[in-house]
Amino acid sequence: MDVKKPFVVGAGIMGSGVGQLCAQQGYEVTVVDIADELVEKAKNKITAGLTRRIEKGKITQEDMDSILSRMNWSTDLNLASDCDFVVEAISENIEAKKEVFSKLDSICSPQTILATNTTALSVSEIASATSRPDKVIGMHFFNPAVIMKLVEIIRGEQTSEETIATTKKFAEDLGKIPVATTKEAPAGIVSRVLAGLLNEAAVVYADGVASPEDIDEAMKLGAGLPMGPLALIDMIGLDIHLAKMETLYEKLKDERYKPPEIIKKMVAEGKLGKKSGEGFYKY
Repeated sequence: MDVKKPFVVGAGIMGSGVGQLCAQQGYEVTVVDIADELVEKAKNKITAGLTRRIEKGKITQEDMDSILSRMNWSTDLNLASDCDFVVEAISENIEAKKEVFSKLDSICSPQTILATNTTALSVSEIASATSRPDKVIGMHFFNPAVIMKLVEIIRGEQTSEETIATTKKFAEDLGKIPVATTKEAPAGIVSRVLAGLLNEAAVVYADGVASPEDIDEAMKLGAGLPMGPLALIDMIGLDIHLAKMETLYEKLKDERYKPPEIIKKMVAEGKLGKKSGEGFYKY
């Protein structure tokens, strides 16, 4: 099945990015969130980003107008009734996701695929809130969604091969390269492998081995990373990283995924990274 009309739930960084990506690839897409101010904030951010691209000569005003004309914004989840593919990108909270998927299950056509952008939560548990577990799948975009090429396809226990094939094709139509897990796995591939590295970088800093700048510079030059691990945590959000680690540690009972105390302390102090103005770095 080819996706004709996508729908995005969540107008945060990931959700609005996925919505913009869909519009840039020619899809008419609707992006919803729970409050008008969240929707307006996302819309303004997308507009500002496209304006900067015009200033840099990357796109024309006509391109921008065309992209924005294909993006519809709302707080009404019921608008999902005529879509054929939903990408959910709300906060990493299992109960909140299950509530959204339960509502979508009653709103959407039985043929509609429901995808979650979760980085660590169980696709099967999210699917349990619906009557269509065969049509629930993990579709993990990476930030920024309009640029990063990878999309991880994570199956649940009952996800059908048809759903997997359609999701892969949709990712390719969005200009992405899909990589699929062979079974359900917490955090998929990248987040799980990366988790231990990010945790250890935070511990090295907490132990006073080196400054954030030197830790990041060492990892970029010595390991070929495009971005230092502490800067990456700041970009992800320390609260998001903490939630992911707590979920992985709970699921896998592996000390490699136990959240470092420095991360817990910084989150408690409101140092969440870029979005709060301070994390391992000040912004």
